Amino acid sequence: MDVLEIARWQFGIITVYHFLFVPLTIGLTAVIAGLETAWVRTGKEDYLRLTKFFGKLFLINFAIGVVTGIVQEFQFGMNWSDYSRFVGDVFGAPLAVEGLLAFFLESTFLGLWIFGWDKLPRGLHAGCMWLVHLGTLASSWFILAANSWMQHPVGYRFNAEAGRAELTDFWAVMFNKVQVVTFPHVIFAAYMTAGTFLLGVSAYLYMKKKHEADRPMYHRAIRIGAVVTLLAGLGVAITGDLQGKVMTEVQPMKMAAAEGLYETSDSCAPFSVFTVGTPDGKEEKFAVTVPCLLSFLGTGSFDGTVEGINPLREEYAETYGSDPTSKAFTEGDYTPVIPVTYWSFRFMMGLGFFAAAGAALILWLTRKGRTPGVRWLGVLGLSLPIATTLASSWGWIFTEMGRQPWVVFGLMTTESGVSPGVSVFEAATSLIVLTALYAVLAVIEVKLLVTYIKKGADPYEEPPRVKVGGSDDEDAPLTFAY
Repeated sequence: MDVLEIARWQFGIITVYHFLFVPLTIGLTAVIAGLETAWVRTGKEDYLRLTKFFGKLFLINFAIGVVTGIVQEFQFGMNWSDYSRFVGDVFGAPLAVEGLLAFFLESTFLGLWIFGWDKLPRGLHAGCMWLVHLGTLASSWFILAANSWMQHPVGYRFNAEAGRAELTDFWAVMFNKVQVVTFPHVIFAAYMTAGTFLLGVSAYLYMKKKHEADRPMYHRAIRIGAVVTLLAGLGVAITGDLQGKVMTEVQPMKMAAAEGLYETSDSCAPFSVFTVGTPDGKEEKFAVTVPCLLSFLGTGSFDGTVEGINPLREEYAETYGSDPTSKAFTEGDYTPVIPVTYWSFRFMMGLGFFAAAGAALILWLTRKGRTPGVRWLGVLGLSLPIATTLASSWGWIFTEMGRQPWVVFGLMTTESGVSPGVSVFEAATSLIVLTALYAVLAVIEVKLLVTYIKKGADPYEEPPRVKVGGSDDEDAPLTFAY
């Protein structure tokens, strides 16, 4: 293995691992804020108990996510220095704002939420978690703006003398057409992940005789999680459709590879349910298709034209044959790994549809206070959070692998972004060390989550009522709620 291949494996492993925590963090902030708001408005004890219980699980996930995110940033200087230099002027602004504004908004109000149970009025305390959620949304916006620029570069000029892209229009980067559809798609997926997590954990506790007295509370939580999952799933489907149309416009090769469409279809392009191609990815051997569906998904019309892999391969070779940033080749095959792109797209969609359908079934089984059988509840409750988490991961694999061999589409190939001074030994060492570190963090994460999930929600304890000006005892120390 050369440095490029090792660096790509390391980036893939760390990125996918980090993104296991991101959707749950974003989604749980909204769920917890909603539960606490429901308690403030209704005074029902169950809502407060669920708020504090899932707050503990959120903090575990948030802490591990922050640690893995820091390592994620280190990679750019370690293995991708040429890429960092090339995009630094464009990425500097949004990522700096993300760090200085969004992350500090999250951390500041999360601290107030943790320590402010006996210091803040109830409504203000609930508002702190809403501000944490707003911070996660802002953070997501700036990070996705940077990624969307890699998919569809806008608002820049290429400085040939310096060999890098330079920012010319900040707002064009912020409101890139890819960004406008990617952001809501990712956020709805996060809500879906949090909904299934709420459903799954509650279903597990509902089945345990140890928590039999709390079954009405967990029954309610199961239904709330199912509703969140179903509504978010609808949002994922709508925004995914919009994203597919934009992708067809700006990255036609990704759409063609995702569908295994080898030749251009001038009208009524079929959607591939299952395709087998030659090992070199140049020819279709067998396919099961739905007529005209791809044209509608890609263009909004059943008669729309969708370009195929082979014509695009020739077009890209002619257009990008001389890559000004490439060290290794002057003319190459600008086609992604078709099996990975094709199947990751289907795993993403299939698992997402499964989760939405499972949530709908749970709602049906629990209607009018009914309790589903343990077998049904156990299978669905444990499988749905896994399905949404994997769907998000496959979605990012598709997004990044479908863009290959570009690290910045049309401007810089992936091989051109790797650090020139890193040896195979150094790259392999960092891969092994970081993978082992992440394995240890995974064990810690799972152990902590399982331990606190098994305990269930703590008994109800009435928080002190705090006046708008603070508590009666101004010298009372802050209390850590957990």
